[in-house]
Amino acid sequence: MMPSKILFFLLFLLASVSAYAANPQVEFQTSDGSFVVELYPDKAPQTVANFLQYVNSGFYPGTVFHRTIDRFMIQGGGFTADLKEKLTLPPVVNESNNGLKNEPGTLAMSRAFDPNSGTSQFFINLNDNKFLNYYRPDPHYIGYCVFGKVIRGMDVVERIGHTPTHTAGSYTDVPVQPIVIEKVGVLATPIDTAGESKPTKAESDSSTKPTAKGKKRG
Repeated sequence: MMPSKILFFLLFLLASVSAYAANPQVEFQTSDGSFVVELYPDKAPQTVANFLQYVNSGFYPGTVFHRTIDRFMIQGGGFTADLKEKLTLPPVVNESNNGLKNEPGTLAMSRAFDPNSGTSQFFINLNDNKFLNYYRPDPHYIGYCVFGKVIRGMDVVERIGHTPTHTAGSYTDVPVQPIVIEKVGVLATPIDTAGESKPTKAESDSSTKPTAKGKKRG
């Protein structure tokens, strides 16, 4: 029979390796509830590293979901409640050609028309937004990089999507009642997602053209 000390060490080592191998998971605590996203560094290494820089530096608390469109997406990570845009790190390269689709619940990088203009802003898809997927390396068809997915609290995300909105200055689809990101952090103990499905590979059909709906605010 294996000595208890050796058995304990092996179990500890196995747990440590499993934790290291797991995809990072980040919890968002907002004024409208909490949700957790799982990140996919194997699919979008630079985008995930960029996102975690903002998470770990304390950038997101105090920012809001400044653009919410029911049955489309919720967007945040760049503006304060009074719609002042925060200074960001340099933009990250667009990794949209990674086989992941803008399906319901997926986390994607927001950007302007320039494919490589994404910084701190992100959005969560509320629908199967095929027109935001990668189709070919053309600014009009390159799509928006998916780099994670909501694994807990999708009801909160959908509730945020249902919130009443208005026009504030030059900005549209702004929640009437600010939805503030209060706390963001990487989970020390990841949620067990064994058996849960991940985003599927993007379709190769290039007949659908993305529109400006997914553009970065500002």
